[in-house]
Amino acid sequence: MSEAHAAAVAERFTALYGAGPEGVWAAPGRVNLIGEHTDYNGGFVMPFALPHTAVAAVSRRTDGVLRLHSADIDDGEGGVVEIAPDALVPGSDKNWTAYPAGVVWALREAGHTVPGADVHLASTVPTGAGLSSSAALEVVVALALNDLYGLGIERGALARLCQRAENAYVGAPTGIMDQTASACCEDGHALFLDTRDFSQRQIPFDLAAGGMRLLVVDTRVKHAHSGGEYGKRRAGCERGAELLGVTALRDVAHDALDAALERLGDEEEVRRLVRHVVTEDHRVERTVALLEAGETRAIGPVLTEGHASLRDDFRVSCPELDLVVESALAAGALGARMTGGGFGGSAVVLVESADADEVTAAVEKAFAAARYTAPRVFTAVPSPGARRLV
Repeated sequence: MSEAHAAAVAERFTALYGAGPEGVWAAPGRVNLIGEHTDYNGGFVMPFALPHTAVAAVSRRTDGVLRLHSADIDDGEGGVVEIAPDALVPGSDKNWTAYPAGVVWALREAGHTVPGADVHLASTVPTGAGLSSSAALEVVVALALNDLYGLGIERGALARLCQRAENAYVGAPTGIMDQTASACCEDGHALFLDTRDFSQRQIPFDLAAGGMRLLVVDTRVKHAHSGGEYGKRRAGCERGAELLGVTALRDVAHDALDAALERLGDEEEVRRLVRHVVTEDHRVERTVALLEAGETRAIGPVLTEGHASLRDDFRVSCPELDLVVESALAAGALGARMTGGGFGGSAVVLVESADADEVTAAVEKAFAAARYTAPRVFTAVPSPGARRLV
């Protein structure tokens, strides 16, 4: 995040509200290396922060008014949205403003005094790409208000309040991974997060030093976490846990998976969901062990296994995501898989640095041949989490 960008956001704030902001903050999007649909099952995830960020210029207000503006939304009027914090009601807002307003609601519901604010937002996180643009928006607003009002909320708790905003206020049944990644990731590391007890380990993840890259391929197929299919998968996982008599699918040990699947009998859909979650948790643990042993290239097949599980068992892939994986592997990639909630969005592709251009070209050629919209491809660099810029 450049000083020039922060200054530009502050300048726009001044033009909108007639005075300069009290500060400027940034919170990143994330890419999940491994561990998909495990977070709401009490399991393991391993995201890292992207250099793409949501930036917020913010000032306090004491008159019970919340004013919101986004540089990225063209509402036809270009105006500021004004809301009374006392009037915030979950489910009442179906627009982009639900994310920052939901954060204010969650903070106030938790007993924190937030009488109002002026907020101007600008984001470089691609929307609908499975890279947590909404979590970045929530975390940057939460961090700014936490700092300005001296709320004293630590990063993990702040992430959980942002999740509450998205679950209860926006109505999207997401897990804790996205907000925690945005709030807590560190530069040059992937975050190994246990979503049950919220314990964290920062795992060094410097691909460039080892002659590798992780490409993110945005298929440009939009997805929405608040859609019904995501909620169905979550409900199916909860049913699986209930049938197996466990608190969450995290409690099903990998070496006890076959026995657990037998107990589910003819509940075929639930069996598939359970199999994915249990094997995916195990894939996260395998990836951590390989990275800590310095065997980074060996995580490639683990990523590819994860895609097959998401495609065949959890059934959240799509033809475009499958084509990314197939064409990348055929061109020599070390491994590839979809990332994010699915139903569109992005894939990650682990490649030798020397092969990056060739693999990218192969994916683009495959998309052109299939008459799909050209994908957006960029190199993911593990970056800092949320922070104050000015």
